[in-house]
Amino acid sequence: MQRAVGIALLVVAALLIVWGINSGDSLSSELSETFRGTPSDRTVWFYVGGAIAAILGLFLTFSPPRHPRAST
Repeated sequence: MQRAVGIALLVVAALLIVWGINSGDSLSSELSETFRGTPSDRTVWFYVGGAIAAILGLFLTFSPPRHPRAST
């Protein structure tokens, strides 16, 4: 179950990063970058969300599964 959630988070991360790239190519982001020197807030949040989801997804996918302890 843990590995499936990790893989799902990696898929979500990929989608967020792709949406961030597409958002960065938009007219509003280009104007924001021209006048403020930084991409739009929406683009940045897509990148941040994608990075967080990727880190969590990698951790859950490659960490050993936890087994509950049997109480005696």
